[in-house]
Amino acid sequence: MSKFLILMKTSYKQKVTSKSFLFGTLLYLLVLTGAAFWPQISAALFNDEAQIVTVVNETGSDLQELLISSDDFIYTFVDTNIDDVTKNIGKDDITLHITDENGVLSANLYSFDPLPLNDETAILSTLDYANKIYAVQQLNLTAEDANNILNAVPMTKTTVLNEDVNNNKSEGAKSAGVWISYVVGVIIFAFIMTYLTMIITEVASEKGSRALEMLLVSIKPTTHFNAKIAAIFALALTQGAVIGLYGFTVFNFTGDGQAMDVMQTIFADVSSTYMFFTLAFLIGTVLLYVIIGALFGSLVAKVEEANQVMSPIMMVTLAGFYIMLSGTFNPDTLLITISSFIPLISGMVLPLRLAGTDMSIIEAWISLGILMTSIIVLYAMSLSFYKRAVLTYSTGGLLQKIKTILKVTS
Repeated sequence: MSKFLILMKTSYKQKVTSKSFLFGTLLYLLVLTGAAFWPQISAALFNDEAQIVTVVNETGSDLQELLISSDDFIYTFVDTNIDDVTKNIGKDDITLHITDENGVLSANLYSFDPLPLNDETAILSTLDYANKIYAVQQLNLTAEDANNILNAVPMTKTTVLNEDVNNNKSEGAKSAGVWISYVVGVIIFAFIMTYLTMIITEVASEKGSRALEMLLVSIKPTTHFNAKIAAIFALALTQGAVIGLYGFTVFNFTGDGQAMDVMQTIFADVSSTYMFFTLAFLIGTVLLYVIIGALFGSLVAKVEEANQVMSPIMMVTLAGFYIMLSGTFNPDTLLITISSFIPLISGMVLPLRLAGTDMSIIEAWISLGILMTSIIVLYAMSLSFYKRAVLTYSTGGLLQKIKTILKVTS
């Protein structure tokens, strides 16, 4: 045990003080800082002053109640000929010419330079809403009555008669859970890419430099395997803790705590059960890939071959990531359901399905059980294979390496 702790501490200290780890952690912290101070950053980078839109109204009706000004656009009505307005239009001026065509609004938007797509879309959206109210007003209704008709929302309630289905989630809870699942999926993907690469290259580097042969004179291969996994996994937990604590601090003390209030509102909509499963799948998935990384690192003879063994597992990870992205729009598909039980990608998919659908908690426990069982089985298999592969040098593709190792060590 003492050799295990010494090797683990040495590997952990070496990695936690490395430039790559510090730079990666700093990058995450900068992203969190940018998110927390985004209102101030956007105010400095972008012009927040409302733009004046000059409106030439030739409909004969009062449109001032229909074209409502906002923080982005202020609609100013002028009693001028449209030719006079467009003749003297400036570089930053916007003019909206509105006429009546058979009871509906007909508009022509003038600007000196092409408008940004977002600005043009926003103005046309406001005009589209105004046109609907204007058309209803032709029925001799007031603008208030027309607005009430267009904004009338039906009172709906969904009742599921199957008592085995968990149907207690509100729309807000589902939306909040989907967003949290998306963030967790991105974190899992980033951590897998980082620590899978790290452990594969570290084991391959020791093996390629023949330093591992000297090391295994005094310790068992199983001790080395366990120490590497423990060190990298502890490193991942350390980085996660630093990011989490910094995120809590920066969001809590910026903008008078408004950012933290928003975060609390989001997390208030999700249950403690969902948070438990999300955290369990996050930790379990990272541990699973760390074990795979240690095994794959023992297959290569030098660092240059690391990419060769990383490609298949990265393809699986990318597939899981894109499946998760597809599920953010529709988490009820058969692809999402099946993927939530596949241990290599369930960490990214199941929290999304658990949040965005009314799946049974029993299914979540089954998926978690599959993941935990996979970790145990893969650990036992990897430990046995690692003892054979770590001091075996072979060439060829991944399958060829495995065949050679099994042949030599049988």
